[in-house]
Amino acid sequence: MAIELKMPALSPTMEKGTLTKWLVKPGDTVKAGDLIAEIETDKATMEFEAADEGVVTQIIVPDGSEDIAVGAVLALLGEEGEAVTEHVVTEPAMAEAGASAEALPPSPAQQPTEPVLAPAAPRHDPVPTPVLEEGVNATPLAKRVAAIKGIALAGVSGSGPRGKIVKADLGLPPSIAPAPAAIQAAPMPASAIAPPPEGVPVETVKLSGMRKTIARRLTESKQTVPHFYLTARCNLDPLLKLRGEVNAGLEGRGIKLSVNDMLMKALAMALVQVPDANVQFGGDVLHRFSRVDISMAVAIDGGLITPVIKGVDTLSLSAIALKAKELAGKARDGKLAPEEYQGGTCSLSNLGMFGIDEMFPVINPLQALILGAAAGVSQPWSVNGEMQLATIMAATASFDHRAIDGAVAAQFIKALKELVENPMLLLG
Repeated sequence: MAIELKMPALSPTMEKGTLTKWLVKPGDTVKAGDLIAEIETDKATMEFEAADEGVVTQIIVPDGSEDIAVGAVLALLGEEGEAVTEHVVTEPAMAEAGASAEALPPSPAQQPTEPVLAPAAPRHDPVPTPVLEEGVNATPLAKRVAAIKGIALAGVSGSGPRGKIVKADLGLPPSIAPAPAAIQAAPMPASAIAPPPEGVPVETVKLSGMRKTIARRLTESKQTVPHFYLTARCNLDPLLKLRGEVNAGLEGRGIKLSVNDMLMKALAMALVQVPDANVQFGGDVLHRFSRVDISMAVAIDGGLITPVIKGVDTLSLSAIALKAKELAGKARDGKLAPEEYQGGTCSLSNLGMFGIDEMFPVINPLQALILGAAAGVSQPWSVNGEMQLATIMAATASFDHRAIDGAVAAQFIKALKELVENPMLLLG
């Protein structure tokens, strides 16, 4: 019997995807866990793993197909010796696949108010090291989930092909809840889009799914979240001096701290000192977080993604540097796993490397705070009561006024400035 390979939901915010490229062709034999396609979601381009084994008998959706609904059939797997269809089925089959996907019940991932680059609410439970069960007839995903949740697969009956255990057999509740009705934004009327002016040379390119999502979510953020901004100008010289000394000591371990790593630590510690700023607006409730998970803005081809470093308040500077380098590399290579860019209690966007004097960043829904860091500029400054040249950085935070009042925001900015200008505190 044919096994259907369907468009997966690779993130909680994914409703549709683009099948960028097939990595297999009709007649190829695949095993569970093999990479079979590249799929572009609303977040990033990700690799799609096979959950079953068999021979690819038919490719239904061709390379480059856009707006494929989650659940639509992409290809068919069969047994050895089954007839193989060499040609790709195009529009009729895609329409049928889309229709079958529309018949599926809507999932929580299809709610209209998911965040731009983060899910509705960060997770705060520690993630244990999974121990995978061997010799069990289960998909790789089911094994990983079972290991994390402590579920023994030996007593689970499989509903997949040939009795294979799939994630649905584990009896888990949906992991992502719908966004609270109280904070759902009303649908925005479509803005009038004007054509480019006549007579001007222009190149028109189609927007990627990621760029469409960024445009939609950040528009909603500015239209629905009451932003206000506070700026502190910080003397970076003590931080730069400490960075040089620490890097000299870490050279033998192959670790190099960036200014961004130290700013992340300062941001996390400032939120520990002012916990009323580490919050999220929830309609008729306010969510207070007991851990600082920072969404770190990383520019990639065609857009922006924010991998999340969890528990920054508890990490050493060297641990932050290693994690930041790892996640930034994965982001640029399109290798981030969904759990590596979901969540975050606040964000950091640093444009200092571009020589920007000051920035006013847009809040990442559903967060309530984002810190924007500008370049260090040499200018006259009072240092120990004397006028000297110093390296001054403008740090501007955007706040959601529904969740954070001006006095709390000012306390946060004051704590951040003190940590940046007294960086030995970051080592504590």
